[in-house]
Amino acid sequence: MSTAPQKDKKESKTNMSQLLPLELIDKCIGSKIWIVMKGDKEIVGTLRGFDAYVNMVLDDVVEYDFAPEGKKVTKLESILLNGNNVSIMVPGGKPSEE
Repeated sequence: MSTAPQKDKKESKTNMSQLLPLELIDKCIGSKIWIVMKGDKEIVGTLRGFDAYVNMVLDDVVEYDFAPEGKKVTKLESILLNGNNVSIMVPGGKPSEE
């Protein structure tokens, strides 16, 4: 019985855990990303680029603003998003339609 496949699986897990945050974001360029902001906003769009401060350029953007009056949805062609207000980034995700 060979242990090589188990070793490869173990190395793969190790490599993923050693992936730096900016490297992970870099792998998301060209893909949809769901961004949860500080406060009551969430943004879904296609990531086009980012910098070391995680300021991002997004295309085909949908902004969800959750206010006491209800949810407001705004569609935008593209935005430059300041990374200071980002709480969570979910590659390929989107907010629930509640």
